[in-house]
Amino acid sequence: MLDKIDKELINLLQKDSKQTTKQLSLQLNLSVTAVYERIKKLEKEKVIEKYVAIINKNKIEKSFLVFCHIKLVQHSKEYVTTFEREILKLEEVSECFHVSGDYDYILKIYAKDMDEYRDFMVTKLTAIKYIGSTQSTFTIEKVKNTTAIHLS
Repeated sequence: MLDKIDKELINLLQKDSKQTTKQLSLQLNLSVTAVYERIKKLEKEKVIEKYVAIINKNKIEKSFLVFCHIKLVQHSKEYVTTFEREILKLEEVSECFHVSGDYDYILKIYAKDMDEYRDFMVTKLTAIKYIGSTQSTFTIEKVKNTTAIHLS
């Protein structure tokens, strides 16, 4: 169970995980050792799974964001297993969710532009067996995009 300080610490780390324990201790009114031990406990309990760098997509020419909805031919165990195994191999897919509703999966894909996305669709995605249909949604502008989950 997370207490109020753990939640505050997690919120601070989600804003900037490169803050030193000294900086965090000043914001939390705790000793450096107490902050260090809380972080280690959160890591050990897998509340904090990992630390990552968030990349500016424009700087690496991957700012064309597409959400691709996938419907399988049939929702059998074999089809689901095959699709999921194959989708894990595609580096272009940054996220894949098995969902309820009209489609079976939603993929989040970053590409350089429409041409690169089309090439991905034609040569890689549609080569996966058991895909019945796809629908692509192209983003116009990022309104809100965060990795943080606020704890209160």
